Amino acid sequence: MHETNVSFTDWLAQNPKITRIEAFLADINGAPKGKWLERDKAQALEAKGLPMPLSVFAQDAWGCDVPAAGLAFGTGDPDGLCQAVSGRFAQAPWLGEGCAQLLIEMKAGDAPADADPRGALQRVLARYAARGLVPVVATELEFYLYKLENGLPVPPDGNPRRNDTLSTVPLARHGALFDAIFAAASALGIPADGLISEAGPGQFEVNLLHRADALAAADDAILLRRLIRDIARSHGLGATFMAKPYADASGSGMHIHASLLDSAGINVLAQGDGQPSDVLHHAVAGLLRAMPETMLAFAPNANSFRRIRPDAHAPISAGWGVDDRSAAVRVIVADAKSTRIEHRISGADANPYITLAAMLGAMIEGIEAGEMPPSAQDPMQPGSGERLPIEWGAAIDRMAGSTLAASILGERFRDIFIACKRQDRDEFLNRISRFEYDTYLSLL
Repeated sequence: MHETNVSFTDWLAQNPKITRIEAFLADINGAPKGKWLERDKAQALEAKGLPMPLSVFAQDAWGCDVPAAGLAFGTGDPDGLCQAVSGRFAQAPWLGEGCAQLLIEMKAGDAPADADPRGALQRVLARYAARGLVPVVATELEFYLYKLENGLPVPPDGNPRRNDTLSTVPLARHGALFDAIFAAASALGIPADGLISEAGPGQFEVNLLHRADALAAADDAILLRRLIRDIARSHGLGATFMAKPYADASGSGMHIHASLLDSAGINVLAQGDGQPSDVLHHAVAGLLRAMPETMLAFAPNANSFRRIRPDAHAPISAGWGVDDRSAAVRVIVADAKSTRIEHRISGADANPYITLAAMLGAMIEGIEAGEMPPSAQDPMQPGSGERLPIEWGAAIDRMAGSTLAASILGERFRDIFIACKRQDRDEFLNRISRFEYDTYLSLL
């Protein structure tokens, strides 16, 4: 049972059958990194903290140290101290009998560590708090179920051309798996409230309820991704949040909905009749201005950019529209409580902490500057706005030279993120694919 009103130490005392705790945080890539703790060791965590190397946040996609990040070589590779995230612990029977899991975060004294992606989001949220504002956030996460044949993913039913958009048949086909996912999500306090079948073969989307706590919403996404992969594995399938696992099928996105409450609980993005307010327009302007310079936060990997193509529901320009799903920023007009912004650029592979920090940070930049956006795009002629850097190297370079990205994410965090992604890209450029040999070996 998920508990939010007890400490981790008290929770352990209430659950004497727990013998092993998996304590983990999310690295730059959003991947879980941590330790298995026996019960006695875990009981001391709140009093003493859990040491982990700072360099855990300076690893590439293969877990290798990134020297250019300045957290490992030449520093002595020091430890930072991690603390339990309040309320984010629960039994985890899918990990084994007597097992629990615990989300942790790294601290520098009482403040978040500069290199921790969760800390980057906390720093952005502090800017809202200083203005008496609270972002209300929800995510929609798309993913694929698959099985492996000769080391490559194939759809669970073996039909690569099947399009089951909004069909209930695949939901029933995997009913036991999804029942297990939703039961575990409830136990972990993850507010998953809907599941649909998407366009790709074996592709699904989980919707999460809105939270007036953007940090908790990002935690939800991190925990849910891990949960879905673990439970799918126990059912004999793989689950992936790759942005584009199949070249000829739909990509997987992470759409983010956001409204904004003042100290009285009123949504400041709407007027009394639900129509967009000036504050909403300021937030949209901030999003559009920052989007080209923060693109890497939404598309951080080589595979991310395979999803971002014209006419693919993954916009290639920084435009906005009202109820326009072809736009990078979709404004949804409803009643005064529900009028909101939907951010449609991010892939499901992005780190939710970094994505939310970049998105919310851009919104507060626009609000503080009092900016106004250009005219909304014509839904019949999408593509207005500045063209986004839709190649990995271009996105890396754009963020690396951006003072705006440094203002939003923190200069030190931006530089660590860039160093990790440059090393990832360099490794990809050093590899020659079979397709290159097939194309050039006998041609040239």
